[in-house]
Amino acid sequence: MTAPAGWYPQPDGQQRYWDGELWTEHLAPGVSLVTTAPVGVSRAKVFLVAWVGALALFLVFVVAAAATSGVGGVLMIVGLAALAVGVVASLRGRVPTLRVASRRAGVLMAVSGLAVTMVGAAISPSAAITEVTGAVAALTAAPLPAVPSSADPAETLAPTVTSSPVTVPVAPTTPVQTSTTPTPPKAGTALAAVATLTVKGRAQKTGYTRGQFGQAWYDTDHNGCDTRNDILRRDLTSRQMQNACKVLAGTLAPDPYTGTTIRFIYGGVSEVDIDHVVALSDAWQKGAASWSAGKRLALANDPLNLLAVGASANRSKGDGDVATWLPGNKAFRCTYVARQVAVKRKYGVWVTAAERDAMTRVLAVCPSMPLPGPGSASTVAVLPRAASTYTPPPVVQIAPAPAPAPLAKQYANCTAMHVDYKGGVALPGAVDHRASGHAQYAPVYSTSLYNANSGSDRDKDGIACEA
Repeated sequence: MTAPAGWYPQPDGQQRYWDGELWTEHLAPGVSLVTTAPVGVSRAKVFLVAWVGALALFLVFVVAAAATSGVGGVLMIVGLAALAVGVVASLRGRVPTLRVASRRAGVLMAVSGLAVTMVGAAISPSAAITEVTGAVAALTAAPLPAVPSSADPAETLAPTVTSSPVTVPVAPTTPVQTSTTPTPPKAGTALAAVATLTVKGRAQKTGYTRGQFGQAWYDTDHNGCDTRNDILRRDLTSRQMQNACKVLAGTLAPDPYTGTTIRFIYGGVSEVDIDHVVALSDAWQKGAASWSAGKRLALANDPLNLLAVGASANRSKGDGDVATWLPGNKAFRCTYVARQVAVKRKYGVWVTAAERDAMTRVLAVCPSMPLPGPGSASTVAVLPRAASTYTPPPVVQIAPAPAPAPLAKQYANCTAMHVDYKGGVALPGAVDHRASGHAQYAPVYSTSLYNANSGSDRDKDGIACEA
């Protein structure tokens, strides 16, 4: 029980007033205010401790305000304010300006403020709150000055307050590391290869048809089997063959896109498709529209770009790229994306920015996934020979050539021809100009006669025996 308010004698003979909770500085009239020794707990010391504590709480308050945000920060600020007022009230006895009327109310307010501060720290996203909360807990754990509780006011006169300084813990100011430099991907991995792909926007699909990529399942490796049966033989197990090429039945175990087991039977309901990992339509919109026909034919039949898969999953994919479609079988996604990267790198097919980012996200889960090799297939296939359109001309029966006419008579020389001419033999094409004194012999113009006696044409002008 607390002693009632009133004047009480002191050891030095003075009278000091007890207000019911604390000793005041009021002395009985006529008594000097100067004492020879400190008596009890000085109010000045109480206020000093109270305000040092309030200052420390203010510093913690500032740190918390800078380090928090959102609802957690608001709760911490309110809690720290209540804690500060409660500590001051519990030390001083009351804070009339804030309507805190007793120590008990101050202690209750301090405890409530501490609880609110802890709740705010718990929901705050800031990493610095842990340190701030520790500082608050250390501060509030310090012992408070003794409070009079005896019915005899004289029991409080023994010096119980020490002069040891109050230690105020301060939260470290070292900034929290929030980010680190990413480790570059290892060379030879699919993740590293993503950075080598060209990034551009998607072009128009105008002009695309399946026929732009040549004859379907053309035997580009010239092994005598079409490409579809090549992939079925590669990817199916428990195969039944009609011959060295044609697969009649087999098991896809598992389907890489769904993880399920599918039975393939030739001629039955089509449950197994051969999928182009990089869809032909997607390639057309990302560079293939400007390729040669041989390069498009090679992409459509390259084993690197082909997989036997379940028909349903393949048809749901359509012409989607990595940004718009991924296999439902999550265990296969890294392998699928790595294969897409390999195909697009081999043929120079570009990617969109969204596609590149999607590739990076998937491969970041498996950074050591190796990039598949390009394979032995050439990037330009030999085109199939076009069917001949040449029509041979009709056979024409040519009549045998008539037998050549016998050659004209041959003469030893022009004199012989002249004598024959004078003897009355008509020489076709020969004209006797001797009578006019122009020539010694008759010139020979006749083709047959000339051909038979061309040796008589000394100047080779087509006229024999002219002079």
